Amino acid sequence: MPMISTPRAACALIALMAVPFSASLAAPQQEPPQQTGSPAIVVQGEALPDTSAMTKGPEIKGIISARQADRIKVVTPDGQSTVVFINEATEVKTGGLFASRNKQGTAALLSGLPVSVKTMQAGSVLLASQVTFRNNDLKTATMIRTGTAERFAEQAAATEALRGRMGDIDKYNIKSTTNVNFDTGKAVLSEEARASLCAAASQAESVDNALMLVVGYTDSVGDEAYNQRLSEKRAASVINYLQQVCRWKPYRMLTPTGMAEADPLASNDTPEGKAQNRRVSVNVLVSKSVDGM
Repeated sequence: MPMISTPRAACALIALMAVPFSASLAAPQQEPPQQTGSPAIVVQGEALPDTSAMTKGPEIKGIISARQADRIKVVTPDGQSTVVFINEATEVKTGGLFASRNKQGTAALLSGLPVSVKTMQAGSVLLASQVTFRNNDLKTATMIRTGTAERFAEQAAATEALRGRMGDIDKYNIKSTTNVNFDTGKAVLSEEARASLCAAASQAESVDNALMLVVGYTDSVGDEAYNQRLSEKRAASVINYLQQVCRWKPYRMLTPTGMAEADPLASNDTPEGKAQNRRVSVNVLVSKSVDGM
């Protein structure tokens, strides 16, 4: 598991905090986005057809990345995003042995919540017939939403400082960097990468006030627009796996970034160099203002 911590890399990482994660993973844009809810969230898709004509659709497992009115966007572990409709007939409940006793309303479908969604389908349009999640995950998503939980206190100073996108590296300590690599044109995690991510998360758990910054990269194959999208999909795959499988808490994750072929680790003139550059870097950071507390 490669570990990197250099002044050059550190400067580049903090500069990345000023770069927003683009919405290129959004579903096909068929109609103007609804304007209810947060203006920073865009959930687009086709209009909901007659539900009586729908047939059984796929089951989708992932994290709710955005919600607007009667639609949620679910991102799966491989980085794919799907827009799913919800309505008054959608059954929402917590999973486990006593799931039938813990029915919820659609108001519980918060961003950051890992879910399993059973769907009905008409063409490319999906309607959730049932949404299931763990009660502990709902509690975590609710804490993210409200920001009032006491457990946030130890991360508060670091979170606010880092999310302020300040570019002064002297204010932060980069504890470690773990790189996981990908095949050409792919955003699917290998078994080795999965093991490395959970190992990194476990190590970071022992670091007080630790936050993660995830940055995706590509080699030089492909044009700029393609590589930008690919680097973002790779970052999303890593984010999902860290949260869903390695159980890294969403409120300790900074906004992921895709950097295409920028900042290569090695020359793109050789196959070996390209292999090193097809990566996602998982950086563990702590604000110096709380480091050691």
